[in-house]
Amino acid sequence: MTAPLLEQLIDALRVLPGVGQKTAQRMAYHLLEREREGGEKLSAILAQAMERIGHCAQCRDFSETELCATCANGSRDRGQLCVVESPADRLAIETATGFRGVYYVLQGRLSPLDGIGPRELGLEQLDQRLAQGEISEMIIATSATVEGEATAHYLAQLARARTVRPSRLAQGLPLGGELEFVDRGTLSHAFGTRSEVRE
Repeated sequence: MTAPLLEQLIDALRVLPGVGQKTAQRMAYHLLEREREGGEKLSAILAQAMERIGHCAQCRDFSETELCATCANGSRDRGQLCVVESPADRLAIETATGFRGVYYVLQGRLSPLDGIGPRELGLEQLDQRLAQGEISEMIIATSATVEGEATAHYLAQLARARTVRPSRLAQGLPLGGELEFVDRGTLSHAFGTRSEVRE
């Protein structure tokens, strides 16, 4: 016997990150009580997105076409490749920096316990791209977690094997942050990787 439609809706909303039973219930009730038109629009757009959005053949970012807009843009610097964990990370770098190179989106990070290895991250495809000789620098922009650091180490080895210079995003104190409020791990890392003050 199938669950009533309302229960199915609540259950379906729980697939979203950070959405538990109560939040899903509030969302479902809100859509049904006050936002039916918005719910229908959401349903239609969601169905289209699931059907039409895939991955860029070159960088693995989300795209409706074979190549995403960034990869198709001929004015980007093809010598600089920034490797990120997720499309959200790519967007953050794109909007916050003046980076004009190209990207490679791993869609995760190495995590053997979760069954995520080099194959799941498309590292064979990345290696083939490095082998083409167009890339001179690979900027590794993975998170500062244990898995992120392991992924960065693996990526650096991959780059060096193809005579591509690996670089890593600087990590440490946040801009405008007060030392007394910075966690010990971040402060220790920032202190250990300090650099010379230049004129």
